[in-house]
Amino acid sequence: MNRRVVIIGGGIAGSALAIALARRGMTTTLIEREAQWAPLSSGLFIYSNGLAALDGLGVLDDICASGWVSPDGGNLYLAADGKAITRTLYPGIGDRIPAIVGMRRAELHRILAGAVAALGVDVRLGTTVTAVETGDATRAASVTLSDGSTMTCDVLVGADGIRSQIRTLLFGALEPTYTGFGVWRSMHKKPASIDQKIMMMGVGIRLGIMPISRDQLYMFGTTREPGKPFYARDTWAQEMRVKFAAFKGPAEALLAEITDAAQVFYTSVEEVHLPLPWSRGRAVLIGDAAHSSSPFMGQGGAMALEDAIVLADMLGDASDIPATLDAFGQRRFERCKFVQDASRRVGEAGAIEDAAASQIRNTRMQAGAQKDVDDFYARMAEPI
Repeated sequence: MNRRVVIIGGGIAGSALAIALARRGMTTTLIEREAQWAPLSSGLFIYSNGLAALDGLGVLDDICASGWVSPDGGNLYLAADGKAITRTLYPGIGDRIPAIVGMRRAELHRILAGAVAALGVDVRLGTTVTAVETGDATRAASVTLSDGSTMTCDVLVGADGIRSQIRTLLFGALEPTYTGFGVWRSMHKKPASIDQKIMMMGVGIRLGIMPISRDQLYMFGTTREPGKPFYARDTWAQEMRVKFAAFKGPAEALLAEITDAAQVFYTSVEEVHLPLPWSRGRAVLIGDAAHSSSPFMGQGGAMALEDAIVLADMLGDASDIPATLDAFGQRRFERCKFVQDASRRVGEAGAIEDAAASQIRNTRMQAGAQKDVDDFYARMAEPI
């Protein structure tokens, strides 16, 4: 059944939904506020459930060709001094879906945007929303744009991120929750000696190293940042070197390479906990607009991709749009909350500030880290 769908936001969630809808023959318009449609070029890693969603969108082969595919799904855990703690294995799915792919965020965007263009989706850049009418079971939704035009649609989707304008228009102000953490990211040439995901566990801080292509890697560290301090952009390189100076082993040479603030990205870690419903009338929120998560499980993008697949499937034969959108929120809420809660626990475990307690944590990881991985991905293997 053809639908007219307007999507606000061209990030992972919005682009994925545009692809999924267009592949099902629905007329789709994608509205993106940025005139230059490209993300900051940091890295990300995508686990098997997110890769399965990308396969459903028809872009998995391009993703694997562009990024770094983990040879065996391994994750090596090291102490801050470089000594081994344990090694876990993440699961793939069958013979086709890898366990982990690391890639540049800009490459993921390029592939999704290329599919959006190839499918003929109407994309409008440099455009914002000034008003929405949510409609109801018998009346279409409408959106007024910054160029003065108005569009009517069967479904209006807010996929406009953690500070969603559509969320505010639908439900009023809801500020993201600050977690007390900050994330530091840097990009590097990939040494031949690093061909697996590495997590290094310090006292109060942790540092990850992840290949994202054949010749690049991505380093990401998390720190407690009480009070949400501001760091001037030109200090980021020095701050990252100083904050993670205790890390040796493979991190030591990489940290020494950080000399230019342009190499580093810093963000405060925030979450969105929007209670149900996620919809009003014919308007619905997906991705970070509804359930932004901390990054400690690497599942934020995967949840957005899953949202897109599920919503497109549900809209295909929906006879009552408002009821279908309400059912979408009911279907996705517990899974997204599970990921948020698990991610927060991992973040807290990595931020233990007592040296003795940190050593106890590391010892416990040797006995239980693989079971934790297996339990989490058993849940992720359940139908979405």
